Amino acid sequence: ARIFEHHSKPGGVAAWWERRGYLIDGGIHFLMGAKPGQSTYDMYRELGTSEPDTLVEMTTYGRFIDENSGRRLDVTKDLARLARELKAFSPDDARIVNELVAGSRAMQGYDMGEMGMNKPQELMGAWDKLMMVWKMRRMFRYYTGKYTRPISDYVQSIHDPWLRLFIENLFLPEVPVWFVLSVLAFVADGQMALLKDGCINFVLPIEKRFKELGGQVTYKATVEEILVENNKAVGVRLADGSVHRADIVVSAADGYSTIFKMLGGRYMDENIENRYKNWKLVRPTVMISYGVAREFREEPHLSIIVLKDPIAIGSRMIPGFSLRIFNYGTRFAPPGKTVIQAMFETEWDYWNDLQKARPSYEAEKKRVAEEVLKRLEAYYPGVSSQVEVIDVSTPYTTWRYTMNYKGAYMGWIPTQEVIMGSAVRTVPGLANFYMAG
Repeated sequence: ARIFEHHSKPGGVAAWWERRGYLIDGGIHFLMGAKPGQSTYDMYRELGTSEPDTLVEMTTYGRFIDENSGRRLDVTKDLARLARELKAFSPDDARIVNELVAGSRAMQGYDMGEMGMNKPQELMGAWDKLMMVWKMRRMFRYYTGKYTRPISDYVQSIHDPWLRLFIENLFLPEVPVWFVLSVLAFVADGQMALLKDGCINFVLPIEKRFKELGGQVTYKATVEEILVENNKAVGVRLADGSVHRADIVVSAADGYSTIFKMLGGRYMDENIENRYKNWKLVRPTVMISYGVAREFREEPHLSIIVLKDPIAIGSRMIPGFSLRIFNYGTRFAPPGKTVIQAMFETEWDYWNDLQKARPSYEAEKKRVAEEVLKRLEAYYPGVSSQVEVIDVSTPYTTWRYTMNYKGAYMGWIPTQEVIMGSAVRTVPGLANFYMAG
């Protein structure tokens, strides 16, 4: 087996890079199903990654801060505490709070593999499907009816505006209600974990395992064309013109690049056309990392901050940002120092157009980083003077290193249709070819 990788190192969007002694982690925020005894955990181990001493249990999902109301709330693994605090904020919404917590409790104790996550449908037999249905029987009610609605629709019946905002932003607002319930359940079960040293110690062991098994990896090798003869994939042609023959071709690259560019749009059906025409992409992000000569030991690893005064970027007003604090491992920064990272959704066209004039692009990155830093001063007075490194990643950065269509780091928005949709790993009419991206 041979891998051709566009970037100079493995990982794709599970990315990391160094800046003057600071390790910037731009990838995996947390692992799901990372608890020993879970089939997903066994899969991680089979890949050669995520040994127990590389993981930190995520006992707190994060802190939610609303500058307009002054309210803040920590979401921990204690569901009873969450229910008490939410009902204290809004007694009139006790019914819906109880409903959400009851749903989360119902989903506790389940293995992600039992939800069909550990085997692709092409390898599932009738017995596999029957067993999956049986193991999930207690949860069926949460995969139907109102629980399949987007969380943004579901919360419209909530009286308290802050509570509505809080629940809607527990994950992406388009995800179904049951998805949010499952996230809370995984936190409560101890099935969510942080990577103590970031992506680097998740990705490199997988590369090591692959090479130990005889695999080869070629970096800075961009595939421009998947070679086809008599409707069979027979190899690839790289950007440097070199041709590499193969018995089987697997694309773990971006689907749009694979289907419309590497295969020239020749192998499609109605389902594929519908996905790329109608399914919405995850909104791309700007990620600003600060290397700070300061410790943040008592702070949660994640905060969601809703701003009183939004930040203007392009044609959009940015209502808030998430703040990651890498205070759960020693590899991210020198002793006594910390990487903190702000991230928010933005527009692809704005940044893609801007990068065509490099001075303007760099000036805007600098302006936005300074604007966000001003907002952080309200929480950590004096932090501006303690910043030693500033690194800004835009949607164009994501595209440049991964070629993900329009900088969509996670592909399509995980709506009910997308999550429950049946996407086969082949394309119609082409033999010896599979997609895994």
